Amino acid sequence: MPRVIVLGSINTDQETLVPTFPKPGEKVVGTSLSRHAGGKGANQAVAARAQGAEVIMVGAVGDDPAGRSALNMLFAHGIKLQVERIAQVPTGQAIIWSDGQANAIVVVPGANAKVGPNPLRPIHGMGPEDLLLTQLETPVDVVAGAVRYARKYGARVMVNAAPYADLPADVIEAADPLVIPAADLPAFEASGVRPASLVVLHGKAGLDWDGERFAGPVVADDEVVDTVGATDALIGALAAAIAGGAERATAARTALGAAADNVRHAGSQPDPRLRPALSE
Repeated sequence: MPRVIVLGSINTDQETLVPTFPKPGEKVVGTSLSRHAGGKGANQAVAARAQGAEVIMVGAVGDDPAGRSALNMLFAHGIKLQVERIAQVPTGQAIIWSDGQANAIVVVPGANAKVGPNPLRPIHGMGPEDLLLTQLETPVDVVAGAVRYARKYGARVMVNAAPYADLPADVIEAADPLVIPAADLPAFEASGVRPASLVVLHGKAGLDWDGERFAGPVVADDEVVDTVGATDALIGALAAAIAGGAERATAARTALGAAADNVRHAGSQPDPRLRPALSE
């Protein structure tokens, strides 16, 4: 059975709803504060699993209650775990301001910055049926090494180049697809390197896949609860569809539909509220 192997971040999201975003030196009063499961890697793993894919999560958390709660959440979704617990380092955190339509995020990497140099080595039987999905909330050198390792065994590679950073040319060329927001396209094109295929995200307007535009469902403004994690939902669903052999149009529609569903609930993941860690 094809597997989606997700190498990426596992975070706790601290999200505050605000009426407006504060300017430097300004104070605003938030209307709520919530603690959710997050991290681009974990969000995308959950989204891929929701589409029925077999998913393995690879990453790192702190040996703390936040890390244990995050792993419990992933396990409850049926995701297999190859996650390191790093002593004396906190689990990654994201501080989020959201007005319901847009958001601003500060990420504190914590244990995500400590992922070991060969994180895919414990995964047995990697081969052409597998898809590696990764992002850039873990160190670029670790991502690059994992991409090269996956390609060595014939696995397909999908790279979400976010937050945007320069990648080695061979890593870009291996990506099928490389996924970036439209805002980062000029910086990427300046590299002069082309991936095997390229997906450019245009928010509500849909996505371009090697120049072909695909549009998704339009969510009315009064139905939008929270935009945090919508892009991750899209990418995880896209990875699952690709791994399952879907054609581009079908994969794109599935992904855009997942993003539309995601904005209709609070938090990056369905039922994202972190519960107390189970005793060990």
